[in-house]
Amino acid sequence: MTPFRVVVGISGASGAMLGIRVLELLASAGCETHLVVSESAERTIAHEVGRDALDQARSIASCCHPIGNVGATIASGSFRTAGMIVAPCSMRTLSAIANSLSDNLLVRAADVHLKERRRIILLTRETPLHLGHIRAMAAVTEMGAIVAPPVPAYYRRPQSVSEIIDHTARRAIDLLDLGLAELAESWTGLD
Repeated sequence: MTPFRVVVGISGASGAMLGIRVLELLASAGCETHLVVSESAERTIAHEVGRDALDQARSIASCCHPIGNVGATIASGSFRTAGMIVAPCSMRTLSAIANSLSDNLLVRAADVHLKERRRIILLTRETPLHLGHIRAMAAVTEMGAIVAPPVPAYYRRPQSVSEIIDHTARRAIDLLDLGLAELAESWTGLD
């Protein structure tokens, strides 16, 4: 069993299955996972994935934290983690992180990861982008976050949306640099 502890945040942007798949993959690798889901994400999960999906995600996580509990373990820098993934990351959540507005546990946990210089991966979801979005992305990047919009890897020739979600989730986990080689496929070049 790997000793890694990872925080998974799911915010209200479209693409809720990305966060659920990240959670599934981390759990399958034996990682301790701490899940925090925004109120908007609860609605998005029900709409995009199904009403039972949130309960299933919570059953996979090692620990679930209510969005309003800013006193939870993951709100403190003394609670060591290997990193955090916010998948998907709404522009509201991105903007709050960029401006250190720790008004809920998801944003507070992200702020902790930034201040402790721990890896944080933000799978931002919005298109098209306006200047405010781009500036927020630049701000969190300058603070140490990795902005990784979930853009399909067309070179892999995906045959389904599930393949795209799986590859994106695996890539996000790989960006944490945990050494979980079984979760990521390296590019082998063109024949």
